[in-house]
Amino acid sequence: MSYSAILKEIARGVHGARDLSIDEADQLYGAMLDGGVPEMELGAILIALRMKGESADELLGFYQALESRLYSLALPAGGVRPVVIPTYNGARHQPNLVALLALLLVKFGIPVLLHGTLESQGRTTTAYILRELGILPCANLGQANLALAGEGIAFVPTAVLSPGLANLLGLRNRLGVRNTAHTLAKMISPFKGESLRLVSVSHPEYLEKMRDFFETTGLRALLLRGTEGEALANPKRRPELLYCDDGKSQLLFEAEVGPLKSLPNLPESIDAATTAAWIQSVLSGQHPIPLPVINQLACCLYGAGYTTDMNQAKAIVAMETSSLVMA
Repeated sequence: MSYSAILKEIARGVHGARDLSIDEADQLYGAMLDGGVPEMELGAILIALRMKGESADELLGFYQALESRLYSLALPAGGVRPVVIPTYNGARHQPNLVALLALLLVKFGIPVLLHGTLESQGRTTTAYILRELGILPCANLGQANLALAGEGIAFVPTAVLSPGLANLLGLRNRLGVRNTAHTLAKMISPFKGESLRLVSVSHPEYLEKMRDFFETTGLRALLLRGTEGEALANPKRRPELLYCDDGKSQLLFEAEVGPLKSLPNLPESIDAATTAAWIQSVLSGQHPIPLPVINQLACCLYGAGYTTDMNQAKAIVAMETSSLVMA
């Protein structure tokens, strides 16, 4: 593979660059994941793709390469699909409540796999909050399988699932900007399709790109504009919640608009210890769950196959979370 020839095509700017075909993208990203691209060319390719933006075919090809190299986990027993939550950002301004959503799902008997980074980069990451809650990162696939089977929840660093992807993610510190790996990390599942992915985006155009990807592949996902990059409905104002499955999209909740009617009771600080203590108080019924999180929880029950009717999912969650607050 000639990397200089590829750069001549993709590094001509937003308007002059040519997109790669699915096969070309598959071969290129496979080489990148395998560590076969020289360092200088690798940096140039990542920056070129960042400037150009990935086409639909390129995303498909990149995903194919990653999927074929992704390590697998055993599908947990129980008859419901596991929920896969990527967590790569953490909190900078708002509390990171990803762990709250995950533990609420576990209360319903739905297995949850969280995957992401252990590096904080000045933010409060989900890994730190989970540690405060007694949930430690899994060092290998065996530990992850045991945690899922026993506790119903596991946090797995990216390198355990895909060392090559972890290496590409790590280049952010050297290049100063994100790269395609940050998009792909949100799309993976080690359960080979038998799961519900929670996929967040930051910009409206990426929501359309992700919807097109999941409609094309037929994979199952809940799409939303995340909270500071995390796949969590903003507890202050619910975003649009879009469910993709079998090549179709379904709007489960519309985005809230207009002035805020009220503010939810949230942690006083965004640090890991304070956030974890607040999550524990919510789970014990001392504080109400923010309504947007309840809405997302209902979507997850529906997408995980806990129930085949969305209205029933809403009713179940409303009843169970009300009893939790009253307990």
